[in-house]
Amino acid sequence: MTSDISEIPDGRRRILVWLLPVLWTLGFGLWGLSRQDSVWRDEAATWQVAVRPAGEIWEMLGNVDAVHGLYYLLMHALFELFGAGTTTLRLPSVLAVAAAAACVALIGRRLAGFWAGLGAGLALALLPAVQFHLQEGRPYALVAAGAGLSTLLLVSLLADAGVGGPPGGGPERPRRRRWPRWTAYTAYGLTVLVCALLNWLSLLVLPAHAATLWWVRAGRGVVGRWAVASAGAVAGALPLVLFSRSQSEQVSWIPPLTWHMMAGPAILLAVGGLGAVLDRPRAGRLSAAAVGLPLLAVPQLGLAGISLARPLFLDRYVLFGMVGLALLVGAGLGACVRAAAPRFPRGAALLVPGVVVAGVLALLPVALADRAPASRIDDVLAVAGEVARLKQPGDAVLFVPAARRDTALVSPGAFAGLADIALERGPAASATLKGEEAEPDRIRAALLGQRRVLLVTDAARVAKPWRAARDAAKAAVLRERFTVVADRQVRGRRVTVYERR
Repeated sequence: MTSDISEIPDGRRRILVWLLPVLWTLGFGLWGLSRQDSVWRDEAATWQVAVRPAGEIWEMLGNVDAVHGLYYLLMHALFELFGAGTTTLRLPSVLAVAAAAACVALIGRRLAGFWAGLGAGLALALLPAVQFHLQEGRPYALVAAGAGLSTLLLVSLLADAGVGGPPGGGPERPRRRRWPRWTAYTAYGLTVLVCALLNWLSLLVLPAHAATLWWVRAGRGVVGRWAVASAGAVAGALPLVLFSRSQSEQVSWIPPLTWHMMAGPAILLAVGGLGAVLDRPRAGRLSAAAVGLPLLAVPQLGLAGISLARPLFLDRYVLFGMVGLALLVGAGLGACVRAAAPRFPRGAALLVPGVVVAGVLALLPVALADRAPASRIDDVLAVAGEVARLKQPGDAVLFVPAARRDTALVSPGAFAGLADIALERGPAASATLKGEEAEPDRIRAALLGQRRVLLVTDAARVAKPWRAARDAAKAAVLRERFTVVADRQVRGRRVTVYERR
């Protein structure tokens, strides 16, 4: 390629600008996808729910994790079609980020030219937060893809309506007829709604888009149609938002917001702000800055504001804001190419590929670390292997806390033959994630009747104090009546074998 991309036919440019980022993201995502056959606790929640029948999943959502209901049903369908495994678990996230890369590339090209679009699309998968969730069996990458699509639709609607001047500085496009415009607004509303059903905090994309509309001084007609589509999405998601509040105990572990927690967002905003400055933002102009900066800043600041009332500040909840950051990075690269092209045409053509290669090399330690089992707090599959090696006929098993039962739910074969003596009602029967355990007295009595017990818990470096009454009862009996005969710690989990004295 040369810096004068006019030498490339327009049709080929339109394809290359999104195809190269898609292929790049797919390759980056498929590299080390299994993470050495490890699955950590958040992904184990997806796995153990997805393998249940759809009816049991629906019943469980009435008690817990309703906020992820649509995602669980989607993963259930995929597990049914392709079987349970790390590839099926994580491939949807890889495909979603690839789709987001295509969207951000198309947005960048439309607003700032070919090199800005290509740079934005290639940059997305390199962002550290995106790299982490690129291979994660959770819904956050899918939400990012939806945010990319809804933003692309919004930009297309604004540009086709002539809002903010001609897109990318080119000639103004003719306006479309009313019916396809309303179709696009309907698609926008449905996309926002689906994202909200995957994670309702993704509704923060709406104030970000509202900021873009204000920045470009959109007319009443455009704002009115956008408001109707947005209101429909909010109305569709509102029952889930209200119902999930009754399950707020699930996020009670999130710590209150502190100043040091804002250091990361501040750095991201600084980088994005630099890209916006290079894009030469101007009020009333539809530009990468007008779209990317609100998409990056508003979700971060909005979640911080919500967290002042209810601690919810986790970067994965607003991962979709990285679409805005990638767009701003691409806009900055595009501006640098335009500045360098008159004096260094050959060098300008190599600027974006060169920066991408430099980014890969600089972030290679991050990429390698994210693809290692140690990148997550634990590995439920590794400890299951230890249980399979240590167990003997007639042994019992205990889990502390009860949530560590996810190991047995993901790898039931490793626990075959072990009596789960604390469990009163299993996860399916109780319509919960971890099941319901018996009262402390019953657990104590059951323990006293055992010869050998395997305790599955957290490794010492990540373990928290055992505060629950049931866990205290387990610990007291094991300490008073049993002796440790084997102890294994592997990848954040621990299995200890006790024998009766």
